[in-house]
Amino acid sequence: MKSLILQTASRYLMVLLVIFSVFILLRGHNEPGGGFVGGLLIAGAFALYALAYEAKAARHLLRFDPRTIIGIGLATAVGSGLAAVLYGQPFLAGQWLPYSIPFLGKLGTVFCFDLGVYLVVLGTTLLVLLTLQEE
Repeated sequence: MKSLILQTASRYLMVLLVIFSVFILLRGHNEPGGGFVGGLLIAGAFALYALAYEAKAARHLLRFDPRTIIGIGLATAVGSGLAAVLYGQPFLAGQWLPYSIPFLGKLGTVFCFDLGVYLVVLGTTLLVLLTLQEE
């Protein structure tokens, strides 16, 4: 039997870590933070949940295989770089929306790249950690 205190605390901490992770992701294209740190935070949330319960429960909560998350993240990051090529600019040159979105600021391909990195870091970290815990 796993610790009841750890199980209870992990449910509350997981919510806080996921919210903070999304906050770090959203502010990363304009200020320090971004996909890498946000991805580590959300992976840490799922790792904490896996420690409190088991790796199978964390995989069920994740709902997607970590390899699928890695693939989607890589496709998103590469797609954000190819958007500039379509406009005749170098690969990964930033393309921005002409207007600002409230609370987010100006969005563009930089955010899409950060989102891709976020997903790749989440998938890679969880693939390693959950595989190690299952063995």
